[in-house]
Amino acid sequence: MHNFKELIVWQKARKNVKDIYLLTKKYPKEELFGLTQQIRKAAVSIPSNIAEGSGRGTNADFAHFLDIANGSACEVETQLYLSLDLEYISQTEFDDVSNQVQDIQKMIFALKKKLE
Repeated sequence: MHNFKELIVWQKARKNVKDIYLLTKKYPKEELFGLTQQIRKAAVSIPSNIAEGSGRGTNADFAHFLDIANGSACEVETQLYLSLDLEYISQTEFDDVSNQVQDIQKMIFALKKKLE
């Protein structure tokens, strides 16, 4: 069992959630139950799955939840591209948050390798 609060990847994913929420505050109101809700839910899923996996009994279980967290990170990245395409965010905003997500993905991958 791992203490998720000590994992840097969890800490970065938590910060990413805050950044996603702040970014999506600017989205059009008609997106509240569309893209806004979708990207927020996917972002929240990343640290949530890291935390849940860390509380599981085996490294194999933890690795499984890291896979789910990585899938959510891919979802966030896709939704950021859509946000850019729809001109809800600037290229700079996209680059900043997308780079965060890519860093988190790399850390998830490294942690998973460490568990094996």
